[in-house]
Amino acid sequence: MTTDTTRSSHYTARALLAIGVLATSSLALLIAYAKKAPTAPPATKQEQDEVSVRENRGTAGAKAPFDIAGRRELFIDSAMVDRMDGGAQRVFHRPVPREVVIEFDRPWEGQTSGTATVFQDGDRYRMYYRGGGDAEREEFACYAESRDGIHWTKPNLGLFEFKGSKENNIVWKGVAVSCWVPFKDENPDCPPEARYKAVGLRVTGKWDAGALKELMPFQSADGIHWKLTSDKGIINDGYFDSQNVVFWDPNTQGYRAYYRMATQTFANMDNWGRDIMMASSPDFLHWPKGKLLRHAKTPTAQFYNNVIRPYHRAPHIYLGFPGMYDDRGAAAKELLPRAQEFLPDGEIRRRNVVQWKRFGPLSDTQLMWSRDGAAFELAPSTFMPPGPERPGSWTYADHVAWHLVETNSVFKGAAPELTLYSQEFYYVDAVQFRRHTLRLDGFASIRAPISGGELLTPPLIFKGESLSLNFATSAFGSLRVEVQNAEGQPLPGFALADSIELYGDTVARTAMWKNDPDLSMHAGKPVRLRFVLRDADLYSLLFEERKGGTR
Repeated sequence: MTTDTTRSSHYTARALLAIGVLATSSLALLIAYAKKAPTAPPATKQEQDEVSVRENRGTAGAKAPFDIAGRRELFIDSAMVDRMDGGAQRVFHRPVPREVVIEFDRPWEGQTSGTATVFQDGDRYRMYYRGGGDAEREEFACYAESRDGIHWTKPNLGLFEFKGSKENNIVWKGVAVSCWVPFKDENPDCPPEARYKAVGLRVTGKWDAGALKELMPFQSADGIHWKLTSDKGIINDGYFDSQNVVFWDPNTQGYRAYYRMATQTFANMDNWGRDIMMASSPDFLHWPKGKLLRHAKTPTAQFYNNVIRPYHRAPHIYLGFPGMYDDRGAAAKELLPRAQEFLPDGEIRRRNVVQWKRFGPLSDTQLMWSRDGAAFELAPSTFMPPGPERPGSWTYADHVAWHLVETNSVFKGAAPELTLYSQEFYYVDAVQFRRHTLRLDGFASIRAPISGGELLTPPLIFKGESLSLNFATSAFGSLRVEVQNAEGQPLPGFALADSIELYGDTVARTAMWKNDPDLSMHAGKPVRLRFVLRDADLYSLLFEERKGGTR
């Protein structure tokens, strides 16, 4: 974990000179393509000010009311922070590694399987992932499912042949199977026959800067039987050799896509690298040219994939878990840096870097967020590092599936957890996915030590009649909350002296005051919240229409 005061990124400035398409390892072609790609537009004065306000709100004391309506608000950024006093600080948290839940060990799968999509669909979890795609196998799209997100099965679908048999879980093969990424369309007006959609990459010509690369559209009524819906691509202005994601965006009431592009926007990388484009469409089939994402700070590592989607508990916040890529030996032009001789799977590592002509590639998973889907901020430290050295770890593809889901807690009777799935053994052996868990809303918190600390929010405008809090304390810790007017004066009945002390570890507990005053009478008016914490973490808050309870 790290605090806001420790803003130094895990990705220190390194020269990254040697990337390429995996199939060709062609540095020159990628650079040539990057020269044709758009550069990120400079931030306007308004955009610069918005980033500055978000970063400096903790000291500047911004006065403009922040209308949160009835949304759940996280403390992942500074939007809910006007001032912190005492020992209070913002802390980022990392998921906890759990068990291996699935291995891609079937004959049609192998060491380049992965690049998975996972989502909950009613009472089941669905997983789609790449099978094959290496020197021994053609590429397939495969399917697995689970009732709990932990125990996965690979049903025999009987749809496509592999070596003369249809007894397999291959859900698509053939046209545009590369980088094939499905999603369940949450558009309320979506026709039943197109409830599930997907995009896949079609390349016309040799894989180089001159080849036509385009994302092709698919649809399905049941998520199993798929068809190509057009012989023309719907997005064609990207590089696309990654997991390109599309989804229905409830914020814009349209479709949004995030996909790979080669760019010239990075610091300390010879001015080129992998980046992310974003585009929007009203109907999934017609897309304008995309735009590069904007970043609060210039990244010093490359985005291998993006894993972006609205967070389901607070969909106005877009969360991404990008795989950040680095060639550790590029600065010294060491094909295999000496430090990597001590990392796992040394012989395989040496073979791969020679074959790929990459200077010691490594990657891990970062956390980033946005409130508009276009301007993103990266967490100040790595979200999911490779972890303890062991066979199959510290590869260049330690990525997570798109996206997170909720699963039952490892503690019986506790609230559900967030689950992410990370791949291991990429290009080493049969790939496997390990589950990682995190508290609901637990990406970051406002933390105070035993000596105590305070958080004051900016003026807020809310809807509802109760305040639900996601927090955790020690057995001797506590949390109290005061409701103030916009000028910082306690409201009658809601002063700190009226607040009933809360303690415990819960994702939803209602704030209480003596005599049970009516909070709804202040709805629609600017108010501030003053939290007094002692040995406690505050993760999120939510104004609810009816009085909540505890969990």
